[in-house]
Amino acid sequence: MNKVYEQALSVRKPAHPVAEFLLGRWSPRAMTGESITDEELMTLFDAARFAPSSFNEQPWRFIYAKRDTPEWNKLFALMGEFNQKWTKNAAVLMVIVSHNTFKKNDKPNMNHSFDTGSAWMALALQAAHMGLVAHGMAGFDAEKAKQDLGVPDGYSVEAMCAVGHLADKSTLPEDMQKQESPSDRNDIESFAMHGVWSRV
Repeated sequence: MNKVYEQALSVRKPAHPVAEFLLGRWSPRAMTGESITDEELMTLFDAARFAPSSFNEQPWRFIYAKRDTPEWNKLFALMGEFNQKWTKNAAVLMVIVSHNTFKKNDKPNMNHSFDTGSAWMALALQAAHMGLVAHGMAGFDAEKAKQDLGVPDGYSVEAMCAVGHLADKSTLPEDMQKQESPSDRNDIESFAMHGVWSRV
């Protein structure tokens, strides 16, 4: 079993028989700084390609930079100081973008963010399956990303993510080490409602 799965499965106990590939995915921050191959990276994007979307629109876009390339610094500079402290050891940084309208008629696609989230989840699940870390984040300047990366009008900057090889949590700053474990989840009863809204 790969180390990403191993850490999650040692902590997470589902209430029902949930597939291992779902339980094993989590969002570590500790990464080794080791690069990933182009084949590994394209495999992640291939997984995202098979996410479901409204009318098969596939509104997701990924702008990426591998470490030790000229493009890396531009993406790295988009993040706040907290995220820079740990993403400096990532192999790849990505900005995730969605197209707001349908290509066929330019009408608003109300599901563009929802569908792009599905593509991100597919990429994250594939990463964990490969023993890689994929950690999504909101702590960055989305407007700066749009300007600096040349994202055109009609597209929304949704999130960033960092991908890399799992490292021991001792490599993180001390304040982050305490958070470096697979998180728990709310009970099903807190979000699943039969027939009518019945939760806060």
